[in-house]
Amino acid sequence: MTLHDKIGRQITDLRISVTDRCNFRCVYCRSADPENYREHDQILSWGEFERLARIFVDLGIQKMRITGGEPLVRAGAEAFLSKLNELGVADISMTTNGHLLAQRVPSLIAAGLHRINISLDSLDPIKFEKITRTRTYESVMRGIDAVQSSPLAPAKINAVLVRGFNEDEVEAFAAFARDRGVIMRFIEFMPLDADRHWTRDLVVPAAEVHQRIHTRWPLMQIPHERSETARKYRFADGAPGEIGLIAPVTQPFCGHCSRIRLTADGKLRTCLFSKDDHDLRAMLREGASDEDLVTYISSIVMEKEEGHRINEPGFVPPSRTMVFIGG
Repeated sequence: MTLHDKIGRQITDLRISVTDRCNFRCVYCRSADPENYREHDQILSWGEFERLARIFVDLGIQKMRITGGEPLVRAGAEAFLSKLNELGVADISMTTNGHLLAQRVPSLIAAGLHRINISLDSLDPIKFEKITRTRTYESVMRGIDAVQSSPLAPAKINAVLVRGFNEDEVEAFAAFARDRGVIMRFIEFMPLDADRHWTRDLVVPAAEVHQRIHTRWPLMQIPHERSETARKYRFADGAPGEIGLIAPVTQPFCGHCSRIRLTADGKLRTCLFSKDDHDLRAMLREGASDEDLVTYISSIVMEKEEGHRINEPGFVPPSRTMVFIGG
C-alpha cells in the first residue's frame, strides 16, 4: 500500500516526535517562561509508537526521523530505533540538540541509526547561551566531534537564522563546514516560536545566505530529489563540506512535500502549519483495529494541505509551537 494525497503527492516520510520535553529553551522555539509538559500518560508509550510505526511502514513510509522536544531525554530511544530497524525502515534519522550526544553515538549506531541532524545556532559560546538559554556549547561540540569520528559522518548541522541574533555568522558557519567536513544547513526562521515574536523582518532569506557564501567561496549546486527540503551546494574549489538552504518562508517547497508528522501525544499532522491535528492516541486506547487505523490515516492524508499559506493574507500560526509538534 502507498499513501497519496488529493493532489497526487506520495507520502513517504514520517517525522515522529517521541517527547515534548527538551533541555534547551531556544528563542525561536520555546518560551523563556515555565511551561507545563503533558502528563506521562498523555504521551504515547513506546509500544504505541511501535504499533503505529509498523502500520506506517505497511502504508509505504520509507523514511522516519525521530525528533522531540529533545529525543535523547526520553529513556528508551535506542530500543525504539532498533524496533524501526527490525521493521525494515529504509532510512532512520534523528534530530537532536547534541547536548547528550557524545556518549550516545555508539549505542545509536548499534540501534540502527542511519543519519543525524544536530542543531547549532551559533559558533560563539556566549551567543549560543543567549539563543539556547543554556551553557552547553562545549558538550554540543563534543557531540559533533563524536559523530564526525563515526560511521554517521558527515553530520548535518542545522542553524536557524534570526536577524539580530546570528545572521552575522553565515560566513563563519560556511568556514566551519569547510574545516570540519560537515553539511551546514541554514533554515529560515518560521512562525512557530512560543513567545510569538516572529515577524517577517526577522527572517534571513536563503537567497541572501547563498549570495554571501557564494561571494566568499563559489558554490555549485548538487542535484536533489524533488521532495527534499534543502537546496544543496558544494564548494567549487573542492573543499570538504556542503551547504544546504531550507527556505520554507521565501521559497516554499510544498508542491513536492512527502512528509507527515506524529506528535508525542499521538496526533497526526499533515503539515507543520496545520490548523488541526488528528487523534490517533484515542483510537489506540479505545481498541481500534489496524484496519481502522489504516482507513483513518489514509483519509486524513488524502486531505493534506496543498501548502502552508505563510505568505497569504490572514495567515494564522498553528496553535502548537515547534517543541510540541516536533522538528
